[in-house]
Amino acid sequence: MPTLIHSRVLAARLGENPTVICRVHSGWVVLGDVQFLAGYCLLLADPVVPDLNYLTHDQRKTFLYEMSVIGDALMVVTDAYRVNYEILGNSEAALHAHIFPRFYHEHEEHRQKPVWFYDWHNAPKFDIRRDAQIMQEIEAYLHSQRITISSFGKEQPPLFQLDSFS
Repeated sequence: MPTLIHSRVLAARLGENPTVICRVHSGWVVLGDVQFLAGYCLLLADPVVPDLNYLTHDQRKTFLYEMSVIGDALMVVTDAYRVNYEILGNSEAALHAHIFPRFYHEHEEHRQKPVWFYDWHNAPKFDIRRDAQIMQEIEAYLHSQRITISSFGKEQPPLFQLDSFS
């Protein structure tokens, strides 16, 4: 069953997802729809699979490694003191990782709790004018780590070949 993640990956392949930061071997790095923590990113697996266990061992290693390098980028670009990584899939059965920079300037009641305690409905929404610089900085860091793939200007097929999950 198609999910929001399926739609976002298809839009990324077509060059129609404005939140895309870059293409990596395991999928797409995108900025979150809300930015209550500046730099909040997701890694969307491409092709879309229900969960991590649908990938081969090598594909899992690639996905998890690239997720951690995105975290490294956030540490450098945002001056975060820590990064939280979450792979859930309970409401969207499509592999994607949430990557949250955490900051000392967060209010105490938020800093010591999972990000899900933030008010997501009233959080700052993605804004390409405001967020373009941080997106460029994240992409530059990922490029320096040699995990990005040139991806813009034409439709992008999935890099991994799997059964018909996507």
